[in-house]
Amino acid sequence: MPINVDVAIVGAGPAGLCFAKSLADAGLKTLILERQAETSISAPDFDGREIALTHYSAQLMQELGLWARIDANEISPLRDARIFNGSSLHSLNINHRDTPQGELGYLISNHLIRKAAYDAAKSSSMITIKSEVQITSIKTSANSVELTLDNSESIQTKLLVGADSRFSETRRAMGIAADMHDFGKVMMVCVMDHPVSHEHAAWEWFDYGQTLALLPMNGMRSSVVVTLPKQDIDRLMKMQEEDFNREISARFQHRLGQMHLTSTRHAYPLITVYSKRLIGPRFALVGDAAVGMHPVTAHGFNFGLKGIATLSTEIKAALAANKDIAAESLLMRYEQAHRRHTRPLYLATHAIAKLYGNDSHTARLLRSSALRLGSRISPFKRAVAGLLA
Repeated sequence: MPINVDVAIVGAGPAGLCFAKSLADAGLKTLILERQAETSISAPDFDGREIALTHYSAQLMQELGLWARIDANEISPLRDARIFNGSSLHSLNINHRDTPQGELGYLISNHLIRKAAYDAAKSSSMITIKSEVQITSIKTSANSVELTLDNSESIQTKLLVGADSRFSETRRAMGIAADMHDFGKVMMVCVMDHPVSHEHAAWEWFDYGQTLALLPMNGMRSSVVVTLPKQDIDRLMKMQEEDFNREISARFQHRLGQMHLTSTRHAYPLITVYSKRLIGPRFALVGDAAVGMHPVTAHGFNFGLKGIATLSTEIKAALAANKDIAAESLLMRYEQAHRRHTRPLYLATHAIAKLYGNDSHTARLLRSSALRLGSRISPFKRAVAGLLA
């Protein structure tokens, strides 16, 4: 006999766990399917990634019960943002005074968000996590979706949701293509301390030949992101710690003084994804499986939470009206709304990344002119601050 649930979610990352939690109070029985062992998701290791959260995302995390599960000392305020170009000391400054909240947002380590999402999901009797399993077949009908697992179990559900990363196998199994752009670069992330204060300002530094980012953590520490060709990142990953400290300090032109590594180093390929469809028959994509953003705007998880809120609101409205929670019209409304929320910034981010990743003479002039023009236009800076907050 198949296991019957209302919603089946593939992927027990933050997006999948948060989506399950968003439906828990609606009385829907939800099953999360995850190929990793449960120990990997119940106590995730530090992975180098720091997540910049908007105020709206913080509110959603509070409503989902995640925020209270994270130590307040691990939540860093993100007050300002500074965008540098080349070797110039001039920057486009996005000031916290341009936002009604008084700061742009918050910074939390990804592994802490994952842990809080897992604990919040496990606290609900309406959510079951089945780990170390994979789907071998998906069959959709007018009224349900039937899944067969590699352990021969059968799952029957009203709605299937793919939340299994930007490289989603579920998306592919449902016959949905995606626009994928490989920038041919790799990001290395780690935590470093430094004697010069970051003043809780995030940096995005489009230097010539490299892109640097700095995300301010509590105290005299920052998450450092270096984007370079793979062979250069491979060299940095293998470098002895003292040599690594000297090189990163030099790459930042000693603007923060002598920097020292305080964490493990992690590398990720720079690849963005935008799914050509966000829905299928009794199927929806959320999180990075729907939209995998370039990190330059730090909006990946924020868009994930926004999509979760949009889809769960539609489902709860259908429940209240005694309607099908996976009706085509409902899923289409979700798709249209999430495209409106994400597509403009996704395209703008690509344009920015291409311009500021181009070191030709013409591009350098355009880069410098655009940054100086933007810094003189207060409404523009307020608009950018509004996007970040």
